[in-house]
Amino acid sequence: MWPIIAGFVRTYAVYITWPIAATVGFIGYNIESMMRKDKNPAWRAKSTQERRDERILEEMNSKDVTVVTSLKSKSDIPRTVLGRNDMQ
Repeated sequence: MWPIIAGFVRTYAVYITWPIAATVGFIGYNIESMMRKDKNPAWRAKSTQERRDERILEEMNSKDVTVVTSLKSKSDIPRTVLGRNDMQ
């Protein structure tokens, strides 16, 4: 009898384990969401692009636009072609 049961389980293992795994995952997900301290889910938080845009706006507002470096200094142009990667 046991070889028949073992053969059945081996053949239909996917069909047996999938509903069990789905049930355990569903229960675990709901328990985790109940226990989570942060009630604001990640998908409602500000996106990386929104945070970046806000940071750039704050930097632009805090910077003094009247202070400009001299164009004769050419500080942004490398002296040689090999120095291009060292600029930033």
